[in-house]
Amino acid sequence: MDLSSILKPGAVRVVGHLTSKKRLFQEIGEIAGQAYGLEAAAAVDGLQDRESLGPTGVGNGIALPHARLDGLDRIVGVFLRLDRPLDFGAVDRQPVDLVFGLFAPRDSGVNHLKALALVSRTMRDAAVCAKLRANDDAATLYAVLTEDRASQAA
Repeated sequence: MDLSSILKPGAVRVVGHLTSKKRLFQEIGEIAGQAYGLEAAAAVDGLQDRESLGPTGVGNGIALPHARLDGLDRIVGVFLRLDRPLDFGAVDRQPVDLVFGLFAPRDSGVNHLKALALVSRTMRDAAVCAKLRANDDAATLYAVLTEDRASQAA
């Protein structure tokens, strides 16, 4: 599994100022609907339900909201770089500007966890985050996220 199997170029965006976590989830839901045919309202509800269990802001300006949904046949993602950081209730109390939303089939089991771990590893890479924060072009952001890192590990 790699990020290019989860993330479509059309699901990567740079977004202007959002005023709340709810509005951020709505934006993610709309993009997921456009890119993957998900029902936006169901995506938003799934993200909000998961968030009610505990914040998905993991620190260092990064949030990884995720949800399991009925009717989905594979794991898909949405990436947003926010022009202005948003208060997200992250574990380090810092606002977030890099958001990777993940949606998995309700019965995806361990594959959902593997995808979440892959996204988490990618977003923990300081060099990747620096490149993401330095670029405003969605195609460049997609290239940074899906770059093959296997040859770099060792």
